[in-house]
Amino acid sequence: MNALPDSAAPLYEKVKDFVLDNIGSGKWSFNSRLPSENDLVATLGVSRMTVNRALRELTSEGHLRRIQGVGTFIAPPKPQSTLIEISNIIAEIEARGSTHRAEVVTLERIEKPEPELLLAFEFEISRPVDHSIVIHFENDRPVQLEERFVNSALVSGYVDQDFTVIATYDYLQNATPLTEVEHLISALPADVENARLLQIQPGECCLVLRRKTWSGSDIATVNTLTYVGSRYSLGSRYLHGQKQA
Repeated sequence: MNALPDSAAPLYEKVKDFVLDNIGSGKWSFNSRLPSENDLVATLGVSRMTVNRALRELTSEGHLRRIQGVGTFIAPPKPQSTLIEISNIIAEIEARGSTHRAEVVTLERIEKPEPELLLAFEFEISRPVDHSIVIHFENDRPVQLEERFVNSALVSGYVDQDFTVIATYDYLQNATPLTEVEHLISALPADVENARLLQIQPGECCLVLRRKTWSGSDIATVNTLTYVGSRYSLGSRYLHGQKQA
């Protein structure tokens, strides 16, 4: 049994500290499932009511995400700021005087998403999401692999579109008002499947932009945009001190 430290703090605060310490140390990784309430009760020697209050407060503070009927998960960290604006890759390519075309690899509805996807949308219960994978070409060379998961409760008709003739960007912009954007950018080696789709060698460096968008308080889309590092660059220009959209 892991005894909680002796202090004058209420027991539920000690449980919160125990959970946060495990997250901070990396023992419990982001997006992983938290031990059940029964396990925490047995491990810490406190009541279920104490554990439940601690988890409820950690959830309201944004440290945890609870999905009804699935479990409680460690919430991913929020970025502090973003300097990359949302843009339409088709407009970017055409502005350079190049020719754009798109190939749709996947367009489907997922009736029962995996827990990690429910967590990404912060759904409290399981609900369907729409899913697309599109390759964008510049002068017949693939430059971006676009994967989107779309909240079908906010965006209707997504899986009925022909995204070789209309951009997912344009359809989503017209379908639901965009109020907030979150970006995370990484440099990662291409895995075998992405390398095949982008016509590069496995392990070649890619820029990976993970983007979430909100419409009001609801998450509208969860996206991963993978760019061939040798064929594309990301950047922005902004006024110092001006808050970015």
